[in-house]
Amino acid sequence: MSGTTQQQLAERVGIKFQQIQKYETGMNRVSASRLWDIANVLDVPVSFFFEGMDAADQPGQAGGADMPADIMTDKEALELLRSYYAIPENQRRRLFDLARVLSEAA
Repeated sequence: MSGTTQQQLAERVGIKFQQIQKYETGMNRVSASRLWDIANVLDVPVSFFFEGMDAADQPGQAGGADMPADIMTDKEALELLRSYYAIPENQRRRLFDLARVLSEAA
């Protein structure tokens, strides 16, 4: 959303971009101190990463009744994330926009 690439974020946080990818796909968990660093680099409050969490309790919304309790332990979800990030970035963005429209229509 800010236009910062994974490489730029990683350099500014002081880690390798592969680690950022692992955070983004959920392969590695983000520690509180690392989340703090990322928030500072992106110039957002830490709470930014938790916006909309209340909506997770409502059916039909992100994190609703159809969502596994811990999505990062769901094999299908992880496979979908890996496949998603294997798509070239411009096509991935279009797929993301399509998924958002479809989820809003459901």
